[in-house]
Amino acid sequence: MTQLAQEQTPAAAPLPAPGPGTTGWGLTGMLVVLYLLNASDKAVFGLIAQPLREDLGLSASQIGFTGSLFFLAFTVGGFLAGPINKLLALRWSIALIAVLWGLVMLPLVVWATFAVLLLSRMLLGFTEGPTSALLHTAAYSWHPPNKRGLPSGLILTGSMLAKMAVVPLLALVVAEYGWRAAIIVLAAATALWCVPWLLTWRPGPYQVGGKRAAPADGSTEPAVPWRRLLTSKTFVSAVVVAITAYALMSVVLTWLPSYFEQGLGYSRLESGALFAAPSFVGIATLVGGSWLSDRGVSRGLSTRLVRVVVPCVGVIVAGVLLLSLPLLGSPLLAVIAVSVAYGLVVAIFPLLNAAVIATCPPRQTAGVIGAFFALQAIGGIVGPWSMGIVVDASASKVDGYTAAFQCLGVVGAIAAVAALFLADPLRDRERLRMTR
Repeated sequence: MTQLAQEQTPAAAPLPAPGPGTTGWGLTGMLVVLYLLNASDKAVFGLIAQPLREDLGLSASQIGFTGSLFFLAFTVGGFLAGPINKLLALRWSIALIAVLWGLVMLPLVVWATFAVLLLSRMLLGFTEGPTSALLHTAAYSWHPPNKRGLPSGLILTGSMLAKMAVVPLLALVVAEYGWRAAIIVLAAATALWCVPWLLTWRPGPYQVGGKRAAPADGSTEPAVPWRRLLTSKTFVSAVVVAITAYALMSVVLTWLPSYFEQGLGYSRLESGALFAAPSFVGIATLVGGSWLSDRGVSRGLSTRLVRVVVPCVGVIVAGVLLLSLPLLGSPLLAVIAVSVAYGLVVAIFPLLNAAVIATCPPRQTAGVIGAFFALQAIGGIVGPWSMGIVVDASASKVDGYTAAFQCLGVVGAIAAVAALFLADPLRDRERLRMTR
């Protein structure tokens, strides 16, 4: 098989041609809604961070430490996606973890202490860890391999939509009824989502592994040893770039309203509303970039160009924007620079995810996605806590936030440059098949 033919058909085994249809896109839409609620659970911590600091007498380092512990538990939980997908059908596994999110958040409403805050956020991180991999696995069962960038991008837009639509509403709830009411609203909304999900979900025609899974055309592809899959140059370099991008995402989720309020001088209500600003860029880059990526692969463009080079260039541009923050001299320009950098960074995830999946057999999809998402969450462990330490140690709040954003930009750009030289999905796919 020629290199061009491989790049036009990233999956080795022939697959059926039907598109997802109304049912497939409808179920994908349900997954987007659940990811929106998942992202809202994460984002609400950034929204209530300042009220929590005031109520519990916490320092910035303690808030940052709490955010990092969430992502530590999130990383551990992410590795459970593969085993869960083998033990439970997607209908039940996704409903179960959705219910668990709400349950583990509620103790903080009753017992508002720092210890309960830590435990609640850690349990939330652990139960949310497998979520993204399972949602992507469910969506991929309805979409062929060369058209998975767009459904992945749509799922990830749930994070943008959460900050654009849900978080501003939660900011009003917090302002009117307090931070406890925001937690209760999110827990109830997640439980309600499970009702239509359990009534309507069914798997699509494409093999993605899991309980009782079988390819629609009756073919199988042998598994590749996990050690080889998870140590390929494409997987490792993509993970490193994703870690730096995730660090920026987690900092934004945990600290952006505080940065707007303490660093740039906006009011608390204005900061809650401005929290949606990065999402306007992010939703455009996620959907637009994913759609263009799928279109490029379908028309024969190099998988490496579309899934690796383009996202890495975006990370480099984002790094330059973050480095320029001290030169802008205006709160509005700082908001714009952080928003554009954030939008460029979040757009890489469906593209790098598609690049990593292109290296593995279909039956190992959930496990590889789970490992990829789990490892990238290391950025969430390091990012929020590090920013809290930098802010506490700086002469002024604005200096601390600016220095932390600049560090994130530099590290991300270096990782992206390295990936430009190392990552090649189809090269690694061939190597992995030859060395079983």
